[in-house]
Amino acid sequence: MAGLAIEERNYSIKEYLELDKEANERYEYENGTITAMSGGIINHGVLCNNSGAILREIVQKKGLNCTPFGSEVKVFIEKSSSFVYPDAMLICGEIETSEEDKNAVINPVLVIEVLSKRTERYDRSKKFRKYCSLPSFREYILIDQYQPIVDVLYKADPTFWKMTATIGLDKELYINTLDEKIKMKELYQFVQRLKIDE
Repeated sequence: MAGLAIEERNYSIKEYLELDKEANERYEYENGTITAMSGGIINHGVLCNNSGAILREIVQKKGLNCTPFGSEVKVFIEKSSSFVYPDAMLICGEIETSEEDKNAVINPVLVIEVLSKRTERYDRSKKFRKYCSLPSFREYILIDQYQPIVDVLYKADPTFWKMTATIGLDKELYINTLDEKIKMKELYQFVQRLKIDE
């Protein structure tokens, strides 16, 4: 996991939940290991906020029975005995929670991660595979915080994930789950020192 591991020993889920409940920072958990998540930089925070706001706007506009969440709600992934914090996510229909922790959800359909140099490899590989074990999960949006590039992985059928890349502020990003296009310029609004290739 990306971040800083705390004392190296095997923690129970109960111990993790106690720590996570009392902590001022976020911790992730994987099969006995607890990791403190590194603090985000300004652009990371802006993109997390923009993502959540865009999801809320689309859901309200279309009158969908879906609930958007920001980075403060964790997901429990039973297959890997993990608790993770996505940067944003969407649940459609009833919100299902873990028996281990009623504040941890288990059925996101769409997950958004804002990539950083420290977490990109983890987000693209191991964390994605964890999410894939959730039956509800069908769309993964990876947002580059340094340049206007967004990768979308969409579960086109039970055995095939389709990936598309949207590059440039003049483009539109298609969100499959919501059947909606959003402007990259809107997603990247307020992001500072964005690298634009000429």
